[in-house]
Amino acid sequence: MPTPEPRTAPGGVIHDIGYQRYDGPRLGRRHILGALYLHSLRTAFGLGRSAKAKIFPWLIMSVVGVVAVVLTAIQVQTGVAALGYNEFPEVLSILIIFFCAAVAPELVSRDLQTGVLPLYFARPLERADYAIAKLAALITATFLLLAVPLTVMFAGAAFSADDLGGVWREFGDYLPGIAYAALHAVVFSSVAVLVAALVKRRAVAAAAVVAAFLVTTPIVGVLLVLPYETSTQLSGLVNPASLVSGVGDWLFETTGDTGIGGWGPLYGVVSIALVAACVLLLFARYRKVARS
Repeated sequence: MPTPEPRTAPGGVIHDIGYQRYDGPRLGRRHILGALYLHSLRTAFGLGRSAKAKIFPWLIMSVVGVVAVVLTAIQVQTGVAALGYNEFPEVLSILIIFFCAAVAPELVSRDLQTGVLPLYFARPLERADYAIAKLAALITATFLLLAVPLTVMFAGAAFSADDLGGVWREFGDYLPGIAYAALHAVVFSSVAVLVAALVKRRAVAAAAVVAAFLVTTPIVGVLLVLPYETSTQLSGLVNPASLVSGVGDWLFETTGDTGIGGWGPLYGVVSIALVAACVLLLFARYRKVARS
């Protein structure tokens, strides 16, 4: 009887399909943070995305731009500024709120809803880095929303000035306006990103951002009509928009009639505290998301 041949396990075959290890430089955390910031800034304006994503931010930018062009034309023709640089952000504050409400959910709520955060955090990217990149992108986008029209207004006024002294005076008015625009961008963006980071659905997040700015407006109105001077002067502390306006009155108002009395430093401290609280809560939010 023939001896059966021993059975052997099927052998495996390794196929070389051309994959190679990456031997180039590994740029690390700082470059990842920069790339995320630039990507988020593009997202804020709908760049690289569908036409639908561009409609609302570019519509608001167009409205703000048209207002700036009209104001510039009036000043060139009449020689009188219809609206000062410092007044420009205050008058358009409702558009800034809507811009933040449209952009902030696109930056943070979408990632929460689609569940891609574990992919971000699988790389050498800290949770705080993600929050900082998103917040910095919205601050930059909001600042550009205001700074570009202000620069157009300055350019028109400078070219219509009679002499170099007029240009220099105009520049002296322009710089506080830019600083005031930056203040709006920092405070409004900090509140908007924090609120949007708490809600996964973008439509709900947008409504929540608007509510965060407008829900305290009636309280301001009530405090303004109370027969107490102190309550009137401190009424702006309860609303982010009026809080920024109070800081602007304190820092940039030269007539002395500010409506906030001597409480300007308090408005400044509360603004700093609000931004700091929003940033810390944002960090805490993403530490919680990372553990969930």
